[in-house]
Amino acid sequence: MKFNSAELSSFAQKPSVYFEKEGLLKIHRKSRTRQRKHQELTERWCRLKGNLLFLMKNRSSTSDLAEVIVLERCDIVECSDNRSAAFTVKFQSGEPEIYLEAVSKSDCEDWIAALREANSEGLQRRIVQLQQFIMEIKANTSPDGIHQILPLPEIQSPLISIGKTPFEPKLEFSLACKELVATTRERKPNSFVQITIINPTQQSLIRYSNTETVERSFLGSATFAVGDLLKSDEQTLTINLSPLDGSSKVGTIVVSNLKMGENETEETDQSPGEVSRPKPTSFCGNLLHRSIKDPENSSLLDSVFKNIIWKVYRLPTANGRWLCVREQMAETTLSFLIPKQMIALFIQEDMRRLQDLEELGELSAHWDTLRQNVTIHYQHMISSYKEMLTELNKFSGSSFKPSCSRGEKKLEFIPVNLHLQRMHVQSSSTKTDGIYDVVTIGAPAAHIRGFRNGGLRRQLYRFEGEKRNSSYQYIYYSPEDTTKAKEVITNIYKLQPLILSNTELLLTAARQHSTDSLKDSLKTLSEITEQFVHAFEDQLLRSALLALHKARPSYINKRQPNPTHNPDGSEQQCENNERRSSKDSIPHHAEYDEEDWDRVWVNVGKSLNCIIAMVDRLLEQVDIEQQCKVEPSAVNQITSSASDDWYEGLYPLVVTLKDCVKEVIDRAKKAMVFVLLQDCGSNISQALALHQRRDVVFSQALAGLVCGFVIKLHTCLHDQDFLLQLHTVGLLVQFEGLLSTYSEEIGMLEDMSVAIIDLQKVTFKVGEAHLEESASTNLFPVVTGIRDFYTVEVQLPSRLFEVLPQEIKDGKLLRVHPVFFNIGINEQQTLAERFGDISLQEIINQENFKLLSKYYKIFQENLTSNCLPQFQTQIDIKELFQSLSQNIQVRKRKNVEVLKLAASICRRLNGIRVTSCKSAKDRTSMSVTLEQCVILQEEHSLHPDYFARALDCMRSSYAKGTVNDTDDPEAVSDNRPTSSHFYPVALLLVSSHLLVVWLILSLALLLAKYQ
Repeated sequence: MKFNSAELSSFAQKPSVYFEKEGLLKIHRKSRTRQRKHQELTERWCRLKGNLLFLMKNRSSTSDLAEVIVLERCDIVECSDNRSAAFTVKFQSGEPEIYLEAVSKSDCEDWIAALREANSEGLQRRIVQLQQFIMEIKANTSPDGIHQILPLPEIQSPLISIGKTPFEPKLEFSLACKELVATTRERKPNSFVQITIINPTQQSLIRYSNTETVERSFLGSATFAVGDLLKSDEQTLTINLSPLDGSSKVGTIVVSNLKMGENETEETDQSPGEVSRPKPTSFCGNLLHRSIKDPENSSLLDSVFKNIIWKVYRLPTANGRWLCVREQMAETTLSFLIPKQMIALFIQEDMRRLQDLEELGELSAHWDTLRQNVTIHYQHMISSYKEMLTELNKFSGSSFKPSCSRGEKKLEFIPVNLHLQRMHVQSSSTKTDGIYDVVTIGAPAAHIRGFRNGGLRRQLYRFEGEKRNSSYQYIYYSPEDTTKAKEVITNIYKLQPLILSNTELLLTAARQHSTDSLKDSLKTLSEITEQFVHAFEDQLLRSALLALHKARPSYINKRQPNPTHNPDGSEQQCENNERRSSKDSIPHHAEYDEEDWDRVWVNVGKSLNCIIAMVDRLLEQVDIEQQCKVEPSAVNQITSSASDDWYEGLYPLVVTLKDCVKEVIDRAKKAMVFVLLQDCGSNISQALALHQRRDVVFSQALAGLVCGFVIKLHTCLHDQDFLLQLHTVGLLVQFEGLLSTYSEEIGMLEDMSVAIIDLQKVTFKVGEAHLEESASTNLFPVVTGIRDFYTVEVQLPSRLFEVLPQEIKDGKLLRVHPVFFNIGINEQQTLAERFGDISLQEIINQENFKLLSKYYKIFQENLTSNCLPQFQTQIDIKELFQSLSQNIQVRKRKNVEVLKLAASICRRLNGIRVTSCKSAKDRTSMSVTLEQCVILQEEHSLHPDYFARALDCMRSSYAKGTVNDTDDPEAVSDNRPTSSHFYPVALLLVSSHLLVVWLILSLALLLAKYQ
């Protein structure tokens, strides 16, 4: 048997709390050869840990280890003499027996029981006894008695320590351990409680929940029937805790039924100081659904949130009452659903871009080469996106990306650790009940692409500078012009089908001679056509048409001078001037007829006016006919003739309108595609790499935003004030960042800031889903649009859709206003604040404070404060804004007050809260749990003495449902810098005098060496 003697000696000297039992024993090892009449006994201080019995020379904490006995394949036999307190350890291998003598008879019995349970044979005996115990319960318990009380969960994976069940909990009870027997002297017992449900029909045990494991040392067990608990007078049972052999009582278990969902009307007689310590009790269920009033809404959320883990805490308030706090964490299917939709939209848009490039027609040699190069790069990007989408479609399992999968290429678009964290508070006063949601997500960043050159913010700024100063011949358009070009293309794809469909409705109404339908169709057609005309009323279109005209081969051939007439080299000078002018600004040329575009564009409005005039004339004829008194046969003849006249009169005008719209769209789309072609002019590979990086981080951020919007909409579906705010001024979304401005995290911060800026162009729309009840679980959000202009449609069943305001039912687009505040809180931020640069964090906070103030200003102009939720804290929201402004301006290290104030403002303005750090684990969980406890104290009067205790309960690894340490190799080192960077930098920079001394000594050594 191999062992490390030094390690065993070191462990043997540990404190008493590390051992199951210890005490004084007299020991003698019997000899094989001779037997003495009077055996010499040696006193040893014995310590038992697991299957190892340590024999120390004396009781001192620094005593040397004399011997270690491995208690395997051995029998513990009590001596036959009843008066002696001795026993023998007999080994099956034939080794000499060990004679041990205790101080007293009772002490001897305790040692025998402890040593018999210390080896593997003891564990096997315990398993057999438990199996027999289970069979006895099955034989004595009625199957119907259990199913009527509690629906049993179905645990799909044995690795999950907390059960997850879609059922509503029918029973909530608490367990309290009292009078537990300590196994060693001067040691308090550390209880571990495990709840196991017996299902007689399935003849199985289900591990339902348990407390956090500190040290496994089996003490005893107790059982009770749920029916006995409910039938008791005070609904409380006191059960004796006994070991398996039933030899003695080792403690008491008190089981109490809790009606925490109901408000307590009676006053409690105990003051908070006299209340026994509340133990957090774990339950399994789906509280997300319980908090929603409508049961149909519950089934709808089943398709979005999965694997919900939740815990219940019973906490005392300052006025002697109790708080029921239900904390839950849920994964969401949107982690994969939204990115897959985004990748499909990226592929569709890029393929359409390739088609539009081909439809540009003939271009000069220079522009045609650029088009071919861009086409090749787009084809490569489309191919990579298709492969990634194929891999994601093959993926099966949990809708969750752990932080250890950040380096997987196929999961690049998937957000890290996206969860919904909800706290539902119920108290004896219904006025203080509340639901608080926080979406937690790893910082949206392109981890696979690295941060050697910084993040998106820095790379985009550098790329724009290179475009301005590039010597490559192309036309420079600002980012605003590029966005405007995308907006024009979006309007083309959106408005053209609407115009065509409404013209057909107009002709159908004319053919049916329906005046009401004719009026409605004309009104809709007029509104859409006016939007169409105004969409192309921009100077960018005129300049782009001129630039496209100059890129045609006909223009180049016409403008190309004859070399024979320029012997002095003026031809080269002409080309240089032409190249410089095309790069520095948008070109202009006198021969191009700009009025031609104006005529085409204005013809759309003129065609619409002709249709309006014709419809008015037809309606006037109807009025005249109704006033005239003619015979019925003549009326029928006039009606038939008028119906033919209506259709024949409108048809040519409708055809003219369609032709004008088609011509405008053809010219405008080509011009805008040419503008987008210039975006890749200076460096195609770099431009498309930035496109891909931006797609990655935007996809991750959008998944978190949609998750927050869905749960906010369903939670406040019956709040008319919130719905009024939603369609009037939009919804505030506050992102809280905990990233440092040091090393790679500054690149993540740059990626995240750009992704949140891009979310400003996202709009939401609520639609009605006409589905059967069985199909309600497939109501997933649907994303449509192109880059910079995406719309997310959230579908609701008809019953829920009816409660919405008319504006939302009519399809009004709902805007979101994302803001982002970041404060680094880890050790790397300490280095950045002392020796680095934190200007990026300051700039981001200042920019987003302006956006937050702008949103509040819009809110004040359109709504009153009565639309906002009411809070117990009496601080005015204007004071919060003033305090936030002061904290942003002041230079203070790790000023977390900025995050606290921003979160308070967001809750006051009925917004969505999103918290993130590098992996959405350590720093994020610390922030969320602290925020929850602060809310309990400020808004629900949590007793001050229980603040730290509640915080510890929520921060326990079991309560938060964190992954194992082996799941993420960076879990331990996530919040501290690498030692190879930290210690040298800290030593030299903090101790500047040592640096000077080191330089002087180095210089002296060099001089001595060369002399």
